[in-house]
Amino acid sequence: MNHTPNSNRLHIAVFGRRNSGKSSLINALTGQDTSLVSATPGTTTDPVAKAMEVYPLGPCLFIDTPGFDDEGELGRMRVERTRKMMEKTDIALLLFEDDGTPERQWMELLREHDIPVVLIVNKKDVRQDVDSLALRIEEKYGQVPVVVSAGEKSGMQGIFDAILAKLPEDFAERTITGNRVGEGDVVLLVMPQDIQAPKGRLILPQVQTIRELLDKKCIVVSCTTDRLSDSLQALARPPRLIITDSQAFPIVYRQKPAESSLTSFSVLFAAYKGDIEAFAEGASTIALLTPQSRVLIAEACTHAPLTEDIGTVKIPRLLRKRIGEELQIDFVSGNDFPHDLSRYNLIIHCGACMFNRKYVLSRIAQARAQHIPITNYGMAIAYLTGILDKIVW
Repeated sequence: MNHTPNSNRLHIAVFGRRNSGKSSLINALTGQDTSLVSATPGTTTDPVAKAMEVYPLGPCLFIDTPGFDDEGELGRMRVERTRKMMEKTDIALLLFEDDGTPERQWMELLREHDIPVVLIVNKKDVRQDVDSLALRIEEKYGQVPVVVSAGEKSGMQGIFDAILAKLPEDFAERTITGNRVGEGDVVLLVMPQDIQAPKGRLILPQVQTIRELLDKKCIVVSCTTDRLSDSLQALARPPRLIITDSQAFPIVYRQKPAESSLTSFSVLFAAYKGDIEAFAEGASTIALLTPQSRVLIAEACTHAPLTEDIGTVKIPRLLRKRIGEELQIDFVSGNDFPHDLSRYNLIIHCGACMFNRKYVLSRIAQARAQHIPITNYGMAIAYLTGILDKIVW
């Protein structure tokens, strides 16, 4: 893997009316013909994303969205996709055609989602009222808009500066392993190479964790579950931390040295991508489930189910063994996630290595708003195997 995954990039989405110059702006910002540009309204029918590196922002993902004033049945569907994109947006660029109702409504929506917004007045090369419009926007929203010409590619640095000023404080500071380990610490990674492990490579959470540990100057040792005992004996001192797949918790816990802390990739990502306290609270509600309860299992990846898939097979097996075979379990994957969660007693989410943190937090907020507990794979397995209070998170 030679490039930063999109899930780790700053998600910057452009919102505005049809023909407000969103696609031209994306092309000007990225320096490439990323989006199709046309005088015909509604050219952009689906969100279009372009990954790039922007100094000093770092890795970013620019997203072009359909116009929020689209019309007709298909238009309403496109507007809904634009609305859904807010769930993934770290920073929004909002283009103003005037200071009217549509922009005000979307400004309110973005604020409801706690999304920092950069206000933009485009087309300064062809509009005569740019200065007066910018002044009205400033008076109405208390924020000076950035005036640009996407067609002439002028004013782009002003947008980058505004994005940098609104960058979430903790965006670049969060790490997978947090303060659990430091330079010189021995970290043992126990990684089962079963049917779920992709042939010839490691899964994304493992790759990202190894890279971070190397950056922290840790001493990284890796083994499969069946070589755990041999690996521990080969070490001169017990590892400071052992990280394993959640499904191997029982085996690893029985063999780990008393001095070593234990966690899993999924648990680490629960804190890195989401709200670990909410997930811990959600895991504890497993005790309240009954055979008549209903559970939703949400997987970020979209893949064909495997024989011993952790989300569709192993976790349901553990749940039904504890609760009863009558327990109802539904599954969703990718961007599919029900708007109405009221039918569920618990949501169990994957580690979400394919989602950005904003999207995971949006799902947690949605669950909380409907008073539905939510946890993640690692936390749920730790609870079901009786070691939630014995691992670090």
